[in-house]
Amino acid sequence: MYELLKRIVADCAPSASLGHVATYIPELANVDPNKLGIYVSSEDGKQYFAGDHLEPFTMQSVVKPLILLQALMDSGEDAVRTLVGVEATGKPFDAFNYSDQALNSANINPMINTGAIALCTLIHGETYEEKFSRLLALARKLAGNPELNVDHAVYVSEKKTGNKNRALGYMLTAYGMITDPVEEILDCYFRACSISVNCRDLARIAHIFANHGIHPETWEQMFPATYAKYVNATLATCGMYDGSGEFALAVGFPAKSGVGGGIMGVIPHRMGIGVFAPALDKHGNSVAGVQALAKLSQILDLSIY
Repeated sequence: MYELLKRIVADCAPSASLGHVATYIPELANVDPNKLGIYVSSEDGKQYFAGDHLEPFTMQSVVKPLILLQALMDSGEDAVRTLVGVEATGKPFDAFNYSDQALNSANINPMINTGAIALCTLIHGETYEEKFSRLLALARKLAGNPELNVDHAVYVSEKKTGNKNRALGYMLTAYGMITDPVEEILDCYFRACSISVNCRDLARIAHIFANHGIHPETWEQMFPATYAKYVNATLATCGMYDGSGEFALAVGFPAKSGVGGGIMGVIPHRMGIGVFAPALDKHGNSVAGVQALAKLSQILDLSIY
């Protein structure tokens, strides 16, 4: 497996030239676009990796499955469904025009900015600082890494330039979908997106989702299997932005990408995969990362379809 991953990294790294790092968050523009790392947490209990697998990067939208999971655990599925649906929008992750109708849960999902911002309101806590602390604790627990924390420079950069997310927040307020102060909700959201991880962290989180909430080493049920199935199904339909359909054909398993260059791949009952390659395509998905996952899926027959 090590040799396979090394070969995939070598084959896919040049495709980074076909993409561009995110620049609308100024701090992300400083990332080396040629990085590529991959980490596999396998069903046999072994860990395999290659390339820049320990390079730190911020989760960005890869945190959205965790926001969804925390909202499910804290408030339940009925409350979640009042705010978000499960259908792909077919539009960019930060789009405003979801449909010709009034904004409602049927027109958004948890894997786009609007849905994730709304779900932050369902996380329990007296303050949004407490809500974020609980979300960070969940990320640390699932990754098995108590050192996970916010990249402060990226957080400040996001907060300073996140006016489109502010507009989405106020749009949610205008349609009566949220009532809490927008700036407080967004501070929680910006911090969540700025959690710094590496490929190993994402692979370990993904493996627990793949095992339907069961830790692959301790066999502890870390969250209900029904919630894992809910998150995995949503990733399959919506996790790769408006490129989710193409990803399903080319790769074939639930995954979540982020504009920081990370991808978290969930192969049910088999493994979790973390990838980092910051040069992005037009959808906001990692160019080399998607290509690497496609190669790995073809060779190991990972497609669930």
